[in-house]
Amino acid sequence: MPLFALGINHQTASVSLREKVAFSPEFLLDAYQQLLAQSSVQEAVIVSTCNRTEIYCSLNQESCQEVIQWFCVFHDIVESELSQSLYCYSDEQAVQHLFRVACGLDSLVLGEPQILGQIKQAFATAGQAKSINKILNKWFQQTFTVAKRVRTETQIGANAISVAFAAVCLAKQIFSDLSQSRVLLIGAGETIELVGKYLVEHEVPNITIANRTLARAMDLVEQFNAQAITLGEIPNHLPDADIIISSTASPLPIIGKGMVERALKTRRHQPMLFIDIAVPRDIEAEVCELNDAYLYSVDDLHGIIEENKQARQEAAIEAEKIVEGCINDFMHWMESLKAVETIRLYRSNSEILRDQLLERASLSLSNGSEPEKVIKELAFKLTNKLIHHPSQALTQVSRSGDDNELQILRSALGLNLDE
Repeated sequence: MPLFALGINHQTASVSLREKVAFSPEFLLDAYQQLLAQSSVQEAVIVSTCNRTEIYCSLNQESCQEVIQWFCVFHDIVESELSQSLYCYSDEQAVQHLFRVACGLDSLVLGEPQILGQIKQAFATAGQAKSINKILNKWFQQTFTVAKRVRTETQIGANAISVAFAAVCLAKQIFSDLSQSRVLLIGAGETIELVGKYLVEHEVPNITIANRTLARAMDLVEQFNAQAITLGEIPNHLPDADIIISSTASPLPIIGKGMVERALKTRRHQPMLFIDIAVPRDIEAEVCELNDAYLYSVDDLHGIIEENKQARQEAAIEAEKIVEGCINDFMHWMESLKAVETIRLYRSNSEILRDQLLERASLSLSNGSEPEKVIKELAFKLTNKLIHHPSQALTQVSRSGDDNELQILRSALGLNLDE
């Protein structure tokens, strides 16, 4: 059963295109229901983050075109708009791609650890949608094992670097002394939690966390000695913030140009830094048109991130070797499934043959035939029928002169040339 990995990421598509095809959490189960309704789809896992939207699936055909068509219809986008950005890997290449993604080898920040947690969450959601069976379960469990090995056996995760870290680095470049800055964090997910930790390390004393629900924001308040507000309170608190870092799953912008204009007027045009690391974007792109408002998106963080890649290159080489070895292990398992199916079919055919001959023997006995004669006839016919096809195969291979294949057949039949 062919495996596929298809999608777009930060290397192939702009943030504007990525946000068009992002799967909102509230619509994800509906997406699974529709995806599984496609005739070719047997299993599927959808991974949708700021930097990538990907579908990992097993199909009953050699092409993933049906999935691509569904993907475009679901997001109301024409296929030609994706043609330059969409990639599709199959079988061994698909396995390699997922392994590399989980290990942080395909991330915006080389070796960043958040993607593994995001893949695990995607796997859990797919489980809720009942879109995982034997093959994808094995594939993803193997993926988690590979990622753990890479983390423990290499230095790929040393000196943790992430989009969150890059965002704080950018803020530090613009406001050299972050301890004098007031920060508004929008969202309360893993990325914002990481941003908060980095800010605390830089001794930022004044942090406000805005979130849709105060309950989740309160979980971070104690960690960062911060205050919590709702998203609806942002307009009142925005003028107090020097730095705004946002990462939510909102399908619509939370901060608009007008809101920022009013905040700047209240601040008497003291500069404000906006870092939007959400996809879809939380902050309207038009904000960058305002004087004294500096807006950066995920794509703008590339420069900072590039500076941090060099330290992980040697570890990445080691990680790639681990990945390659694990790909071989998984593909051998996939090949073994073919043997399992062959063995099942062989056993089933043998059992059908046995039952047919037993039925005839029972009928002969009930008609008064001698038991000894019936048993001998049963054994003779069963032996002849069981060796018929192997005998034909041995004859054909012998005539072809292929000694290697002949030896394989002899070994499969339990024959030993030395005896």
